Amino acid sequence: MTAALLTPDQMGQADRLTIESGTPGIVLMESAGQAVVRAVAEHAKAGSRVLVLCGPGNNGGDGFIVARILAARGYQVDVGLLKDPTDIKGDARIAFDRMALPSTLLLKNDGISTDFSERLERADLVIDALFGAGLDRPLQGPVAALVEYVNQSNKTVVAVDLPSGISGSSGNELGRAIKSQVTVTFFCEKPGHLLYPGLAHCGEIIVADIGIDAGVVAKIAPATYQNSPELWQSAWPGVDPLGHKYDKGHGVVFGGPMSSTGAARLSAMAALRAGAGLVTLASPPSAMMVNAAHLTAIMLKKMADAEAVSDLLSDHRLNAVLIGPGYGVTPETRKTVTTLLKQERATVLDADALTVFEEMPDVLFDLTNTNPKPTILTPHEGEFARLFPDLAGQDKPTRARKAAARSGAIIILKGPDTVIAAPDGRAAINRNAPPWLATAGSGDVLAGIALGLLAQGVPGFEAACQAVWLHGEAGNTAGPGLIAEDLPAALRPAIQALVHNCERR
Repeated sequence: MTAALLTPDQMGQADRLTIESGTPGIVLMESAGQAVVRAVAEHAKAGSRVLVLCGPGNNGGDGFIVARILAARGYQVDVGLLKDPTDIKGDARIAFDRMALPSTLLLKNDGISTDFSERLERADLVIDALFGAGLDRPLQGPVAALVEYVNQSNKTVVAVDLPSGISGSSGNELGRAIKSQVTVTFFCEKPGHLLYPGLAHCGEIIVADIGIDAGVVAKIAPATYQNSPELWQSAWPGVDPLGHKYDKGHGVVFGGPMSSTGAARLSAMAALRAGAGLVTLASPPSAMMVNAAHLTAIMLKKMADAEAVSDLLSDHRLNAVLIGPGYGVTPETRKTVTTLLKQERATVLDADALTVFEEMPDVLFDLTNTNPKPTILTPHEGEFARLFPDLAGQDKPTRARKAAARSGAIIILKGPDTVIAAPDGRAAINRNAPPWLATAGSGDVLAGIALGLLAQGVPGFEAACQAVWLHGEAGNTAGPGLIAEDLPAALRPAIQALVHNCERR
C-alpha cells in the first residue's frame, strides 16, 4: 500500500505511463468498471434497478462498462447520458459501443429530462459516473439541479472515482456535489478524498487495483501523502536495549501563570508519554505549587522571566522546547519566544506563542527561518488566518505549503482534515482524527506529543506527522465523551500497536 496521493493531473500521468508501457486504456477502463461492479454487488442484489449516470469523458466510460456488466448479471439497468453519444470519444466511445444497451439523455431543451424524477424514483441504486476527480469548473444550471435531485432522493449512490462536483485536488465543492455512500477510486486516492467537504461526500472509500504498476508512483514523484505509518514508520524512534533516559531527549514545556497552568501540564504529560526520556515544566514561581500538586513524573523548574530562559537552556541536554499553551498573550510572551528561538533547540510553537505575533508575523518568521533546528507551528484556522492573512481562499494543502515555505517551519494546520507541510514542499493529509477530539485542551496534547518526538531526534516533518496520527489514534481509543485529560493515557495502546507493527516489518 502506498501513502501517496495523486492529483487528477498526476493520475492522468499514471494512466499515460501505463498505456505507454503496453496496457491499452480500454483495459484499464474495463478493470475500473469491474471494481465498481464489485462494490455495487455489496449493496444491491441481482435483479435490482440501477440508474447509471454517465458523463461524456472517461468517467462516463467507466459507467458504460459498469452498466454492461450489471445487465449481464441480471440487474435492471437504466443508462442516462449527459450529452449526445456523438460527443463521446476515445476509450469512452469504445466502452459505449461495447455496452450495447439503450440509453437516454438526462438533459433536454436546456433542462432536466421530464422523466428523470420517475427514473430516479424507480431505481434501487444510482451510479455516479458523471465527472469524477478531474472536474475543474463549478456545476451549474441543469447539471447542478440534477445533482440536487439525486441528493434529495435518498437513494444509495456509488460514485466512480470521486463524487461529481468535488475537486480532486482540493476537496472543495464545485457548485453542487453528489453525496455518495460508496466511492470507488483507482490506484491511489486523491487529495479530494481526504479533504473536507470532499471526505464528507465520499462515504466508504474503496481503492481498487486496475493494473497500474506501483513503480509508476516513483516516476511521478508526488509530494502529497496520506498521513499514515507507511509514510513515516522508518523514522519512528527506536529503543536501544543498552540506552537510558538521557538518550531519549529532554523536553521543556514553558508554562503560564497560576491561573492557567492546565494546558502546559497536558503538554508535558503528552511529551513524556510520547517517549521523551525526561520532561521539565518551567513556570513562574507562583505556579510551582499548583503544578507540583498535579504532577509526579514531570520535573519542575522556576522561571521568573524571559531572561531566565538562557540560563535554563545552558544545559544542552535540554534539547527540545514547547511554548504557547496557557502562556498568555503578552509582550513578555513575545520576548520569551524570541529568546527561545535563538537558543537553537527543536521547537514547538502553539496557541499563545503564535497569536502574540499577529501584528508582526514577519518578526516571527525571521526567527523561525534562522533556527537551525526543526521548528513546528501548530495553528488552527483562526491562528493561521492571523499569521498568513494573504493566503485566505486557497485550498488547504496550498496554504499550508506556502506558510511552511515562508516561515521555514513545519506547519500543522489543524482541523478535521489536518494538513502537515514542510518547507521543501512535502505535505500530508490526516484522516484518522475522530470528531470528539474537538474539545478544550486537545491541541495542547498534540503539541506535547510533537515535543516528545522532537526530543527523541525525529526529523521535523516526520515528528509532526507522527504526532498528528498518534493524536488521532488516541482520540479513537478514548472514544466519544473524551476530554483532553484522557488523551495522554490513551496514547499508550496507540504507541504499543505502532511499535509492534514496526517490529514485524
